[in-house]
Amino acid sequence: MIDPFGRSIDYLRVSVTDRCDFRCTYCMAEDMTFLPKRDLLSLEELDRLCTTFVEKGVRKLRLTGGEPLVRKNIMHLVRQLSRHLDSGALRELTLTTNGSQLARFAGELADCGVKRINVSLDTLDPVKFRTITRWGDLGRVMQGLDAAQAAGIAVKINAVALKGFNDAEIPDLMRWAHGRGMDLTVIETMPMGEIDADRTDQYLPLSLLRANLERQFTLTDIPYKTGGPARYVEVAETGGRLGFITPMTHNFCESCNRVRLTCTGTLYMCLGQEDAADLRAPLRASEGNELLSHAIDEAIGRKPKGHDFVIDRRTNRPSVSRHMSVTGG
Repeated sequence: MIDPFGRSIDYLRVSVTDRCDFRCTYCMAEDMTFLPKRDLLSLEELDRLCTTFVEKGVRKLRLTGGEPLVRKNIMHLVRQLSRHLDSGALRELTLTTNGSQLARFAGELADCGVKRINVSLDTLDPVKFRTITRWGDLGRVMQGLDAAQAAGIAVKINAVALKGFNDAEIPDLMRWAHGRGMDLTVIETMPMGEIDADRTDQYLPLSLLRANLERQFTLTDIPYKTGGPARYVEVAETGGRLGFITPMTHNFCESCNRVRLTCTGTLYMCLGQEDAADLRAPLRASEGNELLSHAIDEAIGRKPKGHDFVIDRRTNRPSVSRHMSVTGG
């Protein structure tokens, strides 16, 4: 699949649910209204959609949420999708999780061919962790990380950099992650959905964070890629990798290779744009996939050049109205 700007689209992110067992302050309002369960695609429909994308050239498939592991019978879908790993059609099946359910599912994920996961973790302070997630238990996440690594799954930690909250903690978070053999990626907060906080108070440009880190560490740019938007450096003092995802200060749109599918069958060609395509209707219109394949082609043909994210004092409304949990990041 080639978009209008010559980019090959080979990475699909699939939100299997908009629900989550956390309420992270930069992601959701505390009193969220979630979709009725009847509006969600069935696991069989998600499998059919993903399979169609694989047949059209997707080589990396990431399951997201909300929190993907709270979806009922989610491991049935993971096991079904793993057949594309066995056939060689899919290069990687992975997921992004908050880690709360990993202790329960890590072994089975590894059995299904999941070799690498991303775990969202913004602080190592149990009190601050409860504050930022509202409902989270850091000890439970740590048990999940232990289980994942014991199962042989490589873990990358994702941390949203938040001014005045965890910016001073990033060096310790990096040392901890690298000490456990895990990469760390830091992410700029994005203006998606109405939340209870003012994002201008939270927003920390990663150019500033990097400059601060370079006072303590030797950072060397490296060409390492995982298929996502992170730009990586090697940290001489720890021997580990640190990634920067910078949608605000240095967008990565020129190399975007991904599209995002929601749990209702809506395809977003860009995280930071509202334009979308309904794939549920053609999916359910026939038993064959010709209509669905045509709808995907039409959507890829509308993929924009880039996003329009803005965070400043003059922009009081989020750049896009939907919450991050709807699209899966």
